[in-house]
Amino acid sequence: MKIVAVNASANKDGLTAMCATAFLAGAEEAGAQVNLIHLKDCEIERCRMCVNGWGTCRELATCVIADDFERVRREILAADAWVLATPVYFGDLSELAKALMDRLRRCNIGSRGGQLKAKDFVAIAAAGGSGRGLGTCDEALERLAGHTGMRLADLINVTRRNKLYKVDTIKAAGRAIVEQAWEE
Repeated sequence: MKIVAVNASANKDGLTAMCATAFLAGAEEAGAQVNLIHLKDCEIERCRMCVNGWGTCRELATCVIADDFERVRREILAADAWVLATPVYFGDLSELAKALMDRLRRCNIGSRGGQLKAKDFVAIAAAGGSGRGLGTCDEALERLAGHTGMRLADLINVTRRNKLYKVDTIKAAGRAIVEQAWEE
């Protein structure tokens, strides 16, 4: 089994990265092949909404922008399950996460889309501040899973106050996604 985690934080040593790493550690303990992608190291532009809002994404399930998006997308598509760990900024996903997810969503719609349908997806929202923005961030993550047809296997909220015990929960979730082969 292959598991990919995407760290959508600009900080490779912060709370969000720690969560992504914990998930992969659990999955690896259960025998999975794992890969961590730091979006900060990738060049992923925002969607340009080509041609009246839909370019090749709708017709061909590809994006015309020449950046790292297709490489990251291929990693996600090749995985049996994937994890998006995003910091919570202003009650929403990070800008890095939004750029990736907006383009994933558009390339997954249309006659040639659907590659993400029924793919197991774990979302981790990490709030380093007050934690009050977790609810609206969760709503955005659930909508994105729904738009792409991914199976939201888990939605885990972490704050700076609960991180000590939540890291164990995240690691257990990583093991479980491999050992239980989560089904609907």
